[in-house]
Amino acid sequence: MSLPFPSFDPDGQPPVRPRRFTRIPLRLLLPNMVTLLALCSGLTAVRMAIEDRMELALAAIVFAALLDGVDGRLARALKGTSRFGAELDSLADFVNFGCVPALVLYLWGLDEAGSLGWIACLIFAICAALRLARFNVMLDDPDRPPFAGDFFTGIPAPAGAICVLLPVYLELLGVPHVTLSAFMALLYTIAIGLLMISKLPAWSGKTLGKRVRRELVLPLFVLFAVFAGLLASYPWLVLSLCSVFYLALLPLSTLRYRKLMAEYVASAPAKASGSTEVPADPPA
Repeated sequence: MSLPFPSFDPDGQPPVRPRRFTRIPLRLLLPNMVTLLALCSGLTAVRMAIEDRMELALAAIVFAALLDGVDGRLARALKGTSRFGAELDSLADFVNFGCVPALVLYLWGLDEAGSLGWIACLIFAICAALRLARFNVMLDDPDRPPFAGDFFTGIPAPAGAICVLLPVYLELLGVPHVTLSAFMALLYTIAIGLLMISKLPAWSGKTLGKRVRRELVLPLFVLFAVFAGLLASYPWLVLSLCSVFYLALLPLSTLRYRKLMAEYVASAPAKASGSTEVPADPPA
């Protein structure tokens, strides 16, 4: 049955049929769902901090950091990486590990320093944004040495978020909150922010998850269970020790990076001399 009032096209072209929506595989959605779950956890930490439930706020940030380490690996394992997922992950990281820790610190005690406390929070959040933007740009750098994937340039945003909350961990462990606590935390917050945008090589640990020797599988499970039990039983002590230990490893990772870079630079002339290609003439 024809329509009583058919559509009229002045150019005489047939009407364009509407585009049908294609189905998206579930494996492409699962990593994004994990990222959104991490974002919800980070935003919930702000609510917990406003309600003065700092323990739950810190737990929410730690949970978001754990999920951040899962979504990327899950996407690569399921072959579900996408540009949309990468952009969503960057935005979630800025909120979870830039804005949320700064707000939690301000509600914890940086407000006692007045406007200086708020400026320190702004510096930390801005440094997190700059750190993430630089990370996205460096992914497309073709001149990176082969070992550069084992190091971050500056400490990553999740590690910075965990480390910057060290003053809150110490107070929950029983360290008294005195008048100078806010000003000391202010300087510490700015220092962690500057470490994120620095060029300091920080060991990434990505090579640990590629291959594990068969005889080390069971001991690794035991160590993971012990760490999970300690984190659940003594969360603030474990987080404090992990933060101090991570910051103490930065000089060692820098020395390791410089050693690898020196070996790479020394081997570069040898590789160039062994090449059979004739160099092109320089432009006039």
